[in-house]
Amino acid sequence: MTKAQDANNDSKFELNEHIVYPSHGVGKIVGIEKQEVAGLSLELYVIDFEREKMKLRVPLTKVQQVGMRKLSDSKIVDKALSVLGGRARIKRTMWSRRAQEYEGKINSGDLVSVSEVVRDLYRADTQPEQSYSERQLFEAAIDRVIREVAATKELTETEARNLVMKAVEKNPAPRKDDADEEAAA
Repeated sequence: MTKAQDANNDSKFELNEHIVYPSHGVGKIVGIEKQEVAGLSLELYVIDFEREKMKLRVPLTKVQQVGMRKLSDSKIVDKALSVLGGRARIKRTMWSRRAQEYEGKINSGDLVSVSEVVRDLYRADTQPEQSYSERQLFEAAIDRVIREVAATKELTETEARNLVMKAVEKNPAPRKDDADEEAAA
């Protein structure tokens, strides 16, 4: 065990363990390597994001700072799934401000916050179509939720997608007065 791992129990990750990197989602630790950079010897986690065909190297000493974490436990996954089935909370603010808030939640790496974005941006077939930017944010959020649910519950992504969509389809459409109440709050 390294000194960095001793200092922070949250940064103890095993080889082949799935982790969540906030701005990229679920990845898998495929190695721990040493590199010399500017005369300093660094130990790095090598994280593979298979779908994006990307490998990321994170210094062990920066794990906490970047927000890398273990997968959510089953209680948090269950809470996230229940959030998906709740009533959408759409604030009456400018889209650019809401989009910025949604993007912040997606990049926070917090499964429940990302689930709130999915819940708020979900549109049933009977509802008006989403704009391109709404659809992009929705797809990014639902992809993060699906991948973490799949990794946590050891499901295929298809099974996880079905579970997430079943939860989100319970989501009652927001009523206009819900949005008005939010605006007044």
